[in-house]
Amino acid sequence: MATVHPARKIMVLYTGGTIGMQAGANGLAPASGFEQRMREQLAGLTGIPLWHFREMQPLIDSANMTPHYWQRLREAVIDAVDVQGCDAALILHGTDTLAYSAAAMSFQLLGLDAPVLFTGSMLPAGVADSDAGENLLGALQALAGGLPSGVQLYFHGELLDPLRTAKVRSFGRHPFVQLKRFGGAMPADHLPAKLDCRQPKQPASVAVLPLVPGFNSNLLHTVLDSGAQGLILECFGSGTGPADNPDFLAALAQAQAKGVVVVAITQCHEGGVELDVYEAGSRLRQVGVLSGGGMTREAVFGKLQLLLGAGLPTEDVRHLIEQDLCGELR
Repeated sequence: MATVHPARKIMVLYTGGTIGMQAGANGLAPASGFEQRMREQLAGLTGIPLWHFREMQPLIDSANMTPHYWQRLREAVIDAVDVQGCDAALILHGTDTLAYSAAAMSFQLLGLDAPVLFTGSMLPAGVADSDAGENLLGALQALAGGLPSGVQLYFHGELLDPLRTAKVRSFGRHPFVQLKRFGGAMPADHLPAKLDCRQPKQPASVAVLPLVPGFNSNLLHTVLDSGAQGLILECFGSGTGPADNPDFLAALAQAQAKGVVVVAITQCHEGGVELDVYEAGSRLRQVGVLSGGGMTREAVFGKLQLLLGAGLPTEDVRHLIEQDLCGELR
């Protein structure tokens, strides 16, 4: 059983998002000064550990989140633990891309011996019926009670695994769902030193292409010509695609020749990819497509960001994609 770490000193990293937004001329926008509002909201409540606050720059609507920003977040969390002496981090984040960021940071923070929790809100703090206060308080209390090292997502009383979670609703207090995806993979027997959270990383160029009936292979060629290092191919069912289309298969073979790492995942909410079940899937394997198993789009995007951004050789990236690094395939 994983060791839990009751937090005594928490770093709150505020990235922006709905939780701290205020109305402007063009609608809700990220606003500075949320620390004071948060302290006022939590004043007088018991059971909350000591917490410090850092406002990330720039504050953003999470629709503007980028892999470059993830690197700043990685560095901020490491600074909080290694330099500021915090034993946990709470990241306040907009809900639109929260699942992406939480999944990405699960990989970016490999080797960090501290819990990291993401939360946010569907309505800004201070407005009628806002969920901001309950999520802030619940997240802080969860950290104080003790969580294992690694990244989790907290929303409306639930702790969710970010490597299985997606935002499925644009309304209400339960926007996130932990999906029932395939697991069962064994943990990787060896992690290269470059994957440790304290080693420098670079943002990677990763594209996502969903397959649809009549998929135009020219779209695939466009992605390959864009300089993408990785491609997430969202396939039908258990990992099938238009395998009777020679142009489609040729483009995928060209991707492997160019060193572009192509990973197949399922468009289904539940289950995962098994490329050897159908001929329309095994032909993808034959031209170099890798199986994403039960990984979500958010998880495989974050995993490719880590592996490609760490500067590993392509052969190592291809090998590690199908191995479990931090629970994404378990």
